[in-house]
Order: sequence, then structure tokens, then C-alpha cells
Amino acid sequence: MKEFLCATIECMVLLPGMLCAYLPMKQYLRMRPFRLAAFMVPLILLLCLAGGVLSWGFHVNPIWLLFPIAAIAGTVYVHTIRITLWKSISVFLSICACFSCLGGVAVAVSGILPFEKSVPPLSLGAAIAWFLMCSVFVALVWYPSTHAARKILDERSFAQTWYVFWILPLLFIGLNLAMVPVHPNILGFGRLRPMYILISLSLLFLLLLFYALFYLMASSLNRNSRLRQENQFLAMQQARYDNLRTAIAQTRETRHDMRHHFNILQHLVEQKEWETLAQYLSDVQDYIPASELDLCDNAAVDSVAGHYGLLYRKHNIPFSFELDLPQNLPVPEPDLCLIMSNLLENALEASLKTDPAKRLIKVQARLHSDHMVLLTVENTFDGDVRKNDGVFLSSKRRGEGVGLQSVRHIAEKNEGYCRFLYGSGTFCANVILRGEKV
Repeated sequence: MKEFLCATIECMVLLPGMLCAYLPMKQYLRMRPFRLAAFMVPLILLLCLAGGVLSWGFHVNPIWLLFPIAAIAGTVYVHTIRITLWKSISVFLSICACFSCLGGVAVAVSGILPFEKSVPPLSLGAAIAWFLMCSVFVALVWYPSTHAARKILDERSFAQTWYVFWILPLLFIGLNLAMVPVHPNILGFGRLRPMYILISLSLLFLLLLFYALFYLMASSLNRNSRLRQENQFLAMQQARYDNLRTAIAQTRETRHDMRHHFNILQHLVEQKEWETLAQYLSDVQDYIPASELDLCDNAAVDSVAGHYGLLYRKHNIPFSFELDLPQNLPVPEPDLCLIMSNLLENALEASLKTDPAKRLIKVQARLHSDHMVLLTVENTFDGDVRKNDGVFLSSKRRGEGVGLQSVRHIAEKNEGYCRFLYGSGTFCANVILRGEKV
């Protein structure tokens, strides 16, 4: 019976492990947290009981039973969150690596706890100690998991890093398994036991240090990415400002010449030279510049829309803007401008690859209630939309499309919403940005 309890408790380290794995995944859950807990907790307990029965009935080392049990739990974990496969696997393996280091400490203290040994390398007391150490570890990393780790998962600037991120925790798991002594009594000789504990804790420290360095690198890349986006926005504003100055200069020149035109028109009317008058009016109209200003009252949004409007006109792409936005927005202007920039840039790139006869871009933006902005960007396209696990892939390089992922991240960070629809040669992006309720 003690063998059954020992194996069951060893397997139960999956409970704090799964809790830690879900901490940074709050916004990626496919179901509500309470419903997920009602499903996962009984499943893990059932797996732990099954592991205890197998270990007791067939005298199997519980550590080896943890591999198939963890594989089942990991498979369920991957399918309960909306995130890329590489990220979910990396997070799960990272927690397994940390727990394996704590398992090494439990192996070392197994021989000094006042409990009768059962199945090596852990006694019942060591199994309980391992479960408690894992639970304390989850409590200690609760804040970093819900803040720092979540920020890393949200960042899209280094998506390809996740393709190799899983290798390090897998190496630590293999190293901890290789260190497990064939017979636990061997740790009683000399200073092997304290050395074993020191090595296990050092491995855990090195692993956590690597994650801290990875977080600092991610923060630096994220900061550089924001600076690039801000520079892009400033460049668009500068281009828009230059266009405004050119338009104002043309308007002043036209007004200056208008007096001379009226003098000539007055003279032609007095002479009743109607044909010459009609020809002169036709010639003068070609010199009047078309107005491209005041797309909306908000200067920042008007700057972004005006910049891309000029690009669309330059490439002969039919477009329409319906921007019914006030000067003061209920949502952060940088968020709305970055979303518009990404969507309008994607619409431009898709239109350039489309048959000129089918090109069309429509943009609509308006307020909804007093704290929401609704934005819709619709464009025609030729070709296929590439997706993987619900994530849009880039058409310019391998991996995820950063633009649409950035749009989704910005929209959803304040309980907003975004949806991408495509079919029949038309791609439509619907975004809802929420501000703080007054």
C-alpha cells in the first residue's frame, strides 16, 4: 500500500506543474478557467491513481511512469490553449525541467527522512517533499509567470526563437535523469549527498538564470520593435506634413493668381468672346489642385490615412475612407494608429499582387458608445491565405505574420476584439478597440 501511495504522490507533482503552465496563458485559454479546472484536476488525479496502480501492481519505477503521464497531460494542455505549438511545448518542458531539478533534491534527501523506503529512488517522505517543493516553487514564480512570462509569450518580434527554445529544458531533464543514482544508498558515502543537492539546485539556478536572460533579451527586442514602429509612424507624419505644406503653398499660389484670372475673365465677358472664355475656363481648371486633406478630425489618424491614401493613389489602387472620428479618442492614439498602419500596409501589399481590374480598398472607422472604436479594413486579393493553428503566416518570409499578430495583440490587450475574414477574393479585418469607461 505504501508503494501505491509513494507512486501516486510522485505523479501528483503534475498538479502544481499544470497550474504553473497555465499561469501565463490567461488570454489564450479555449475555455473559462473554472471550467478548465473542473476538467483538468479530475483528469490529472485519475492519471496519478493509474500511475500508482501500475507501479504497485507491476513494480515499475514511478519516475518512468511520469513520462507517459506527462505526455498525456501535455497533449491535453496544448489543445486547451490558443497559441502556437512551439510556445506551448516550450512552456510545458520548461516547467518539467525545473521540477526535475527539484526531484534531484528529493532523491538526495530520500535517505535521511524518517520514512521507510519503498520503490527507489524516492521514499514516501521524499515524494511528499518533492510535491511540497514543487508547490512552493509555483508560489514563488507566480508573479513572474503572470507578468514576465506572459509578456514574452505576447511578443512577436522573435517568433523563430521558439523553434529551438525547447532544446534547453529537454537537456536539463536528460541531465537530471542521468544523475539519478542506481541505488539511493550510494549517496550516503562521504559528501556525495550534499554535493548532489548542490548540483541539483545549481542546475535549477542556471535554468532560471537562462530564463531571466531570455526575458531581458525579449524586453530589449520588444523595446526596439516599438521604437521602429514609432519611427515609422513619425516618418508617415513627416510625409503627411510635407504634403500639407505643398498643398498649402499651391493653394496660396492659386489664390494669388485668382485675381489675375478674374481680370481676364471680366475682359472676355465684356468683349463677348464666349468661345475663348470657355477654353480659358477649361485651361484654368487644370491648375487647381485637388484637396486631399481632412479625412477625419483626429490629426494622428488623419496622418496615417493620408499617407497611405497617397500611396494608393500613386499605385492606381481605388480606395475609400470613411473615418468618422473626433479629435479626442476614447482609446490610445498610438494603438489605433499602429493597427491602422499594419492593416493598411497589408492591404497595399495584397493589392499590388492583385489584378489591377480587381483592386479595391475600403476603410471605415467610427465610435461605438463612449469608449470603443470600430475599425474595418477590406481589400481584394489574389492567392491563398496561409494559416497554421489559427495563426496567419507571413507571405514574405517563413514563420508567423508579424503584422496581423501585432494587430491581434494590441486589440485584445484591453479586452478588445479582432476578427479576420477572407473568401471570394476579399480579405476583411474587423477590430474593436476599448478604452477606459468614464
